[in-house]
Amino acid sequence: MNGLLLVDKPGGMTSFDVVRKVRRWAATRQVGHCGTLDPSATGVLPVAIGSATRLVEYLLAGDKEYHAVMRLGMITDTQDGDGQLLEERPWQGINRESLDAAAAAFVGTVHQVPPMYSALKRDGVPLYRLARQGVEVCREAREVHIAALQILDVALPEVTLRVACSKGTYVRTLCHDLGLSLGCGASLSALRRTRCCRFTAEQCHGLDQLESMLAAGAPLPLLAPAAVLTDWPGLQVHADAALRLAHGIAPCRAEVELTENMPVRLLVQEQLAAVARYAPGRADGVPGDFQLWKVFLDAFASP
Repeated sequence: MNGLLLVDKPGGMTSFDVVRKVRRWAATRQVGHCGTLDPSATGVLPVAIGSATRLVEYLLAGDKEYHAVMRLGMITDTQDGDGQLLEERPWQGINRESLDAAAAAFVGTVHQVPPMYSALKRDGVPLYRLARQGVEVCREAREVHIAALQILDVALPEVTLRVACSKGTYVRTLCHDLGLSLGCGASLSALRRTRCCRFTAEQCHGLDQLESMLAAGAPLPLLAPAAVLTDWPGLQVHADAALRLAHGIAPCRAEVELTENMPVRLLVQEQLAAVARYAPGRADGVPGDFQLWKVFLDAFASP
């Protein structure tokens, strides 16, 4: 079983809880998710099965979009509503004009200091474990990109935001920093991921829905590996080159239908055979005009 399962993660469970469930359904341990959601968060969680797990690193690099509810006046140690309240500040002077102005200042490239309550590791130990022991370590600010930060609704002290951002962005840190810029402080009180790469919440299936499908004898609704990176051109490989590609030998320019110089999917009879980059004239002595990143032997298996 190989492909991508689009799950609408419910609140109250971890992303790895979803992976465990899918492992049981698919009867394989070769399962991985494409971007952690906190237990209280909901929304788009692509889950890769079988050979599709080799595409996770490319999906992780994609942009994300969220709907977030920010509560003004509350600063917590976890930067969300699940943590301990550190400070409470008045928020009554905040209005829509000040919110719009503060949000506009965070659009573009910003620097975030990752929260202590995160899965990032220091010497192999997750930061959240250190935080629970009362240990705080220095974290370097990281550069992230906020493509959009839109105020959707204001029902003070709560504000609903639409956030479109790059990988590695902590939305709760964004709310925390936005609150500090307003002077009243803020924390994240609810989060839903509405898009991960090109996949939207409307394309996802709830766990109960998937359970019902399986109980009725229906297969899991998987996207084939060839349908995952569709924003990369899909190039058909000629038959002779396909035989060599199965052994990790890249095709030459004349053996594929190339239209653009960018990351590509190499297809054999509409199945994903490799992901690669067009790189003619390389000096590494390896034959072929493509730098192969991954080869998928399933595409060469006999029917």
